[in-house]
Amino acid sequence: MTVTITTAGRLPGAGGPEGTYDVTVVGAGVVGAAIARELARYRLRTALVEASDDIGNGTSKANTAILHTGFDAVPGSLEARLVRDGRGLLAAYAEETGIPVERTGALLVAWDTDQLAVLPELLAKAERNGYDAARLIGADELRAREPHLGPGALGALEIPDESVICPWTTPLAFATQAVRAGVHLHLNCRVTDIGSAPHGHTVRTSRGPLRTRYLVNAAGLYADEIDRLLGHDVFTVTPRRGQLIVFDKLARDLVRHILLPVPTSAGKGVLVAPTVFGNVLLGPTSEDLDDRTATGSTADGLDLLREQGRRIMPALVDEEVTAVYAGLRAATGQEDYRIQDHPGRRYVAVGGIRSTGLTASMAIAVHVTALLAGTGLELGPPHGLPPITMPNLGEAVPRPYRRADLIARDPAYGTLVCHCEYVTLGEIRDALDSTVPPQSLDGLRRRTRARGGRCQGFHCGAAVRALFEEARP
Repeated sequence: MTVTITTAGRLPGAGGPEGTYDVTVVGAGVVGAAIARELARYRLRTALVEASDDIGNGTSKANTAILHTGFDAVPGSLEARLVRDGRGLLAAYAEETGIPVERTGALLVAWDTDQLAVLPELLAKAERNGYDAARLIGADELRAREPHLGPGALGALEIPDESVICPWTTPLAFATQAVRAGVHLHLNCRVTDIGSAPHGHTVRTSRGPLRTRYLVNAAGLYADEIDRLLGHDVFTVTPRRGQLIVFDKLARDLVRHILLPVPTSAGKGVLVAPTVFGNVLLGPTSEDLDDRTATGSTADGLDLLREQGRRIMPALVDEEVTAVYAGLRAATGQEDYRIQDHPGRRYVAVGGIRSTGLTASMAIAVHVTALLAGTGLELGPPHGLPPITMPNLGEAVPRPYRRADLIARDPAYGTLVCHCEYVTLGEIRDALDSTVPPQSLDGLRRRTRARGGRCQGFHCGAAVRALFEEARP
């Protein structure tokens, strides 16, 4: 099948009958890409449109990268069900496609008697959510499990199946499989207006009009704005900024589990977590903002993280910092997803997908596809998708520079370009020649880790840029 990815110019067949899609998904974050992939299983003409220049370029690229069990979701909520189902789907998909996952387990740590008293309630909540593997542990066992914890920890709730996953490879895998199966991907394509008629929609974009019979709004931070273009005023997205600190790989031996705080109404709080890349995360903050583009870190935010980190794990905050970053979550003032079908409008809104969206993404896709069918979309029988294998960015499996078999077949896999992250010429070449290639140096970093290490590209930046520019048409 021909791969169709456009990045500039007017949309092909814009506005004409030959340009009419059966379904158009707005937003190519992890949820939108998952929906496009699910729709690719059916004989439909599907488009995935994205305002930025890459897949997963918003909330999806800047989160805590945890594959949740859903133990602490609101029992009976849509989120609880989709996180539970999505975890199983994504874990299986990751194993099938090579997305890095590490099952570290998590410890939800109580630091005072009030928090300790809440742990049995959280255990009962986990059981109501169908998760039976959680258990309470005392201070002595907690200290043995995490010897570098700060003083004063009184006990914990153990959640052994919490895992960490690669947040960049996941949406890229969804999009890669979708476009190989025939989904059209249109990047740099911002939706500006939507006109609706009984038989479909005309989506006006920065690259011209697009006609579609059915529409899915998975626009993340802008989902409420897209919703209002269709005449709805159901929810408002409030950007919730989460700042995080990434510590050097030398800190990795300090942490054995994801260390969670007792959650509050403001969110899950500040955690300490390993990453599949071998680093350690501290964060996030939780700041409600008005600006949907405010992804900068602040001195106050980083000071707050260091203060809380020093209580959780004093030795960690003395380690070298590799990077800081901030992401925005789509808070809506409701403790559940805002997924709503509008049968008379041939439209499904997918809003309020918060920090659990990565875990739930594949289940959300199945749910949304069923809602589309309920609005009148004829799916027909499903068919298989082309198999894919994603490049390994994780440290739990040998990377290319450590694989003699790869290097023997192609010495480019033994030629280091980025020495901080051990990224080889072969990996950069493969990323630049991939089904969904990067449109920027940041996109290349998310596909290879090049320029993402201690020196942040100080040494390899010029070489990586030269390779990137050479590959551009």
